[in-house]
Amino acid sequence: MPKSFIRLEGLGEPRSRRRFLANVTFGLSGLIGAALGVPLIGYIFGPLIKPSPNAWVAVGSLSDFPLGQTKLTKLPDPSSLPWAGQTADTAVWVRRTGQQTFDVFSVNCTHLGCPVNWLADANLFECPCHGGIYYANGQVAAGPPPRALFQHDVRVVGDQVQVLTSPLPTAGL
Repeated sequence: MPKSFIRLEGLGEPRSRRRFLANVTFGLSGLIGAALGVPLIGYIFGPLIKPSPNAWVAVGSLSDFPLGQTKLTKLPDPSSLPWAGQTADTAVWVRRTGQQTFDVFSVNCTHLGCPVNWLADANLFECPCHGGIYYANGQVAAGPPPRALFQHDVRVVGDQVQVLTSPLPTAGL
């Protein structure tokens, strides 16, 4: 038998070494393609299959929020992953404007997403990254932010203030 042929047990006829290595190469290429392709397809079509959950989350009782004051409150991030750890939480600014009315703002600046600070003495929100300033109602006062702070829906159920969690809108919305 010539050296260029290999007899594989149980396969019957001899095969060339070149054909055997080509089949192994095709098989491994297919496995590598599947290993790379499945996560890529999941990344592209994942948001269509499983939308981010929106849920009402209690952030405190009515007595936790004095009238006319703004308070930073923690809540779970609806777009987090099971292994996110501490990053599974986000924050919102809750401002009580009436007996049963509240303004709830995202903590992220609309310019580049930096967390804004509340300056109680000035009654303003300030972004420390690029100097964006917002009024107490979330509207832009100065700086580079292109729009007002993102607002969350809020409701009062019994004594509890609840916020509708939602992922941050993407740029252009």
